Amino acid sequence: MEANLTRILLVVLTLFVSLGFARAEPLSATDKAAVQQVITGQLQAFAADDAGAAYGFAAPIVKFSFPTVDVFMAMVKQGYQPVYRNEGYDFGENYVDGLGRPAQRVRIRGVDGKTYEANYSMEKQPDGTWKIAGCVLVLIPGLDA
Repeated sequence: MEANLTRILLVVLTLFVSLGFARAEPLSATDKAAVQQVITGQLQAFAADDAGAAYGFAAPIVKFSFPTVDVFMAMVKQGYQPVYRNEGYDFGENYVDGLGRPAQRVRIRGVDGKTYEANYSMEKQPDGTWKIAGCVLVLIPGLDA
């Protein structure tokens, strides 16, 4: 119990510390393409049931919160079913999220016939690669198939 509380406090602290950094600049065309490639890679890994590859696209903050592939996949299957299994997706606009991170909107058609917007927060790694730092999934009412 104490270890879980410590982990949660560290995640919250990390988020607050990140608020002190400069806000993200608009993405270059190269970075936009790289971000979309990372998201596509993870969606393809989910579709292929390649849990290790899907987990590999996650940023360190996500891996801290979900420290094993199995824990990560359980979270995805429970809370992000349209991301895990879908009938297609389209990229929307890039923007800056509430924490100042570059983000990407993705419209997803779920296997349930409903349409969702997945808002991916991204994090550029020290080696220049992009990783997924979070995803907020929202049902878009009125667009059911």
